[in-house]
Amino acid sequence: MRRTVSRFPQFRPRASAMRIALLQAGLLFAIAPLAYAVDQHEASPIGGKQGGKRVASLPKTVVQGQADDGYAVREVSVIKTATPLINVAQSISVVSAALMRDTATQNMADVVRYVPGVGIAQGEGNRDTPIFRGSASTADFFVDGIRDDVQYFRDIYNIERVEALKGPNAMLFGRGGSGGLINRVSKQADGSSVREASLLLGSWDNRRATVDFGQAINDTAAFRVAGLVENSASYRDGFSLERWGLNPTLALNVSDLTTVVVGYEHFHDERIADRGVPSYLGRPLQTDPSTFFGNPAQSPTNTTVDAFQVTLTHEFGDGVALHNQTRVADYDKFYQNVFPGPVNSAGTMVRLTGYSNATQRSNLINQTNLNFRIDGGSLQHDLLVGAEIGRQETDNLRQTGYFSSISSSTTSIEVPVSAPITTLPMTWAQSATDADNSSTAEFASLYVQDQIEFTPQLLAVLGLRYDHLQIDVRNHRNGSEFSATDTPLSPRAGLIYKPLETVSIYANYSLAYQPRAGEQLSSLSLSNQALDPEQFESFEVGAKWDVNGFLSATAALYRLDRSNVAITDPADPTRSILIDGQRTEGFELGVTGELTDAWQIVGGYAHQDGEVLRNLSATTLAGARLAQLPEHSISLWNRYSLTSHWSFGIGSIYRSESFTSTDNLVRLPGYARFDGAVFSASTTTFKCS
Repeated sequence: MRRTVSRFPQFRPRASAMRIALLQAGLLFAIAPLAYAVDQHEASPIGGKQGGKRVASLPKTVVQGQADDGYAVREVSVIKTATPLINVAQSISVVSAALMRDTATQNMADVVRYVPGVGIAQGEGNRDTPIFRGSASTADFFVDGIRDDVQYFRDIYNIERVEALKGPNAMLFGRGGSGGLINRVSKQADGSSVREASLLLGSWDNRRATVDFGQAINDTAAFRVAGLVENSASYRDGFSLERWGLNPTLALNVSDLTTVVVGYEHFHDERIADRGVPSYLGRPLQTDPSTFFGNPAQSPTNTTVDAFQVTLTHEFGDGVALHNQTRVADYDKFYQNVFPGPVNSAGTMVRLTGYSNATQRSNLINQTNLNFRIDGGSLQHDLLVGAEIGRQETDNLRQTGYFSSISSSTTSIEVPVSAPITTLPMTWAQSATDADNSSTAEFASLYVQDQIEFTPQLLAVLGLRYDHLQIDVRNHRNGSEFSATDTPLSPRAGLIYKPLETVSIYANYSLAYQPRAGEQLSSLSLSNQALDPEQFESFEVGAKWDVNGFLSATAALYRLDRSNVAITDPADPTRSILIDGQRTEGFELGVTGELTDAWQIVGGYAHQDGEVLRNLSATTLAGARLAQLPEHSISLWNRYSLTSHWSFGIGSIYRSESFTSTDNLVRLPGYARFDGAVFSASTTTFKCS
C-alpha cells in the first residue's frame, strides 16, 4: 500500500516503523529488569570482578571536559574491530570531542574543515554534502556504524567523535561509500558522571544551547541525556534556523558478560533554504555578501528524525565478543526553494525558478558482528564475521513552482540583480517530469575479514562481503514499476609492514558499488534497471607514525577509479553503454595530537587531481576536472596553554580554486580562512572566524 506524501509537510502522516520501535522499546524495558533480577545475586560494581570472573562493564566513552581529553584518538569504531589505527591499512581521520569543543563545531561542515581530503558542498541549502576524494555524497553517513542516509543537515550535540574513512570500503558498509564515509559515534550512558552545559551567543543572533547529563543509577545501570535548542539568524538576508534535539540513552548490565544500551533520538531542523549567489562570466557574481537571491518566505526546509536504537554486547571470554545493533528510524524531510539561475549577458538581470521536494523514509536495520581470535601457531588471526539485514521504504514527491500571478504556466521570471528578492505569489504542482514515486529496498549481507599477524612486523587484512540488494520502485504518475536485484562481491586486501612498533607502511585495495537506483534509491528506470551497478576501485599506499603517546602523523597516496558509468551509446541513441567515467589521484598528509604538554595541533595537506576519462554528456567532456575538487588544500589548528587557567587557539584553512561542476564553466576562487579562540579554565570560550 502506498503511503501518502502530502504537499504540506505539517500534514504528512507519521510512518509506521516508529510504532514498531516503541513496541520493541516496551518489550526491552520489560525484559531487561527481569534479566537483572535473575542475575542480581552476582552483580558487582561496573567493570569489577565477581569470584575471580571478569564482569562486563558498561561501554566507556570519553567524558567531555576532562583535562586529558585530547585531539589524538588511537582506536575507532568505524572499522568494527578493536584495532589500533596504526595497524589499519586505510586513511582515517578522527575529529575528537575535544577538537569539536575547542573549534565550537556545530555541524558537519564545521567537522570536516580540518580533515585532509574531505570537502563540503552547499547541498542546495537543505542537506549535508561532503566530497570524498572527488566523489560527492548525500548518503554516506552512519551513526555508530548503522546507515543514516537521508538528505538533511546533521548536528553534533549528541556526538562523542566523528570518524571520516577515506576511500571506498563496501566490505564493511555495503553499497555506496564511493569515495569515503562519515561515521558519528554517539554519546551513550556508560556509568560516568557527566555534567555539561553550553550556551553560545554570537553575531547575527546566533543563539544555541546544549546540555549533556549522565549518571550511574546503580552498579549495573546508567543513563545519559543530551539535548539541544537553537534559534539563529545569519549574515544572509532572510535566513533563519531553528533546531532542537533530545537523545536519552540507558545502559544495563543484564548479566555478568552482557550489556544492553537503549537510545532514542528526536531531532528537528527547520531553516530557510539558501542557494547562495549565481555566477557571472565564469565566476561567482560580485554582490554584497548578505544578498539573498530568490524568495526566503517561499523557501522553507524542515526535517524531523525519530530514531530508536538497541545495542547488545556479549563477551564470551578469551577475546570472543558479539555486538548486535538494531536501528529503527523515521525521516520526514521537506524543502521548497526559489533560487537563482543564469544572469543575463549585461549582468543586470537574474532568472529565478523554484521547486519543492518531500521525502519520507523508514529504515529498519539490524547488524551483527562477531569478533574472535584464532592462534594458528606462527600465525595470529583476528577474525570479524558479520551479517546485516535491512528494509528501507521511501516516498518521494517533487513539484514545480509556478508564478501564478503572471500565468498558470510561468515557471521562471527575471528580476534585477540589484533587487533579487521576489514576493510574487507562487503555486506548486507537478510538471510532466516531476518525480512521484515510492521504493522499497531490502538487503541482506554477509562479510568476513581476517587480520593476520605473520610476525610482529608483518600483518595483512583480507575481507570479502556478499550483498543481496533488491530495490522495487513504483512511478505513481503512470503506474509503471521497476525492479533490480544486485548481488555484488566486495573485496578488500591490505598489507602492513612495521619496521618499528610505532611506524607502519601499508598498501590497500578496496572496491565499492552504487546501485542503479542511486544513493537515494529513487533513480531506477526502464532504461537502467538491467545495467550493472557503478563501481569504485581504490588503490592506496601510506604510512603512519605514532611519534609519541600523544602525537600521530599520517601520509597516503591513492588512486580512485569510477567505472560502469552509463551513457547513451553514440552509435545507437536507443541504448546505454557502460564506460570508465572518472579518476582521482591524490596525496594526503595529516598530523594530530600534542607537540608539547601545552601545545595541541590538528593539521593536514591534500593534493588532489581528478578528471573525467570519457565524454559523459554534451557538457561533461573527457579531460574535464571534477567538480569542487581543489588541487591544494591546507589546514592547521593550534591550541596553546599559556597557564593552567588560560589558553588560546588559532587556525587557518586554505583551498585553491575549483570548478562548480564538471562542465568547467564556472570557477570558485581559492580562499583562506582564519579562526581564533580564547579559553579559560572554566571552559568559557570566545571564538571568532
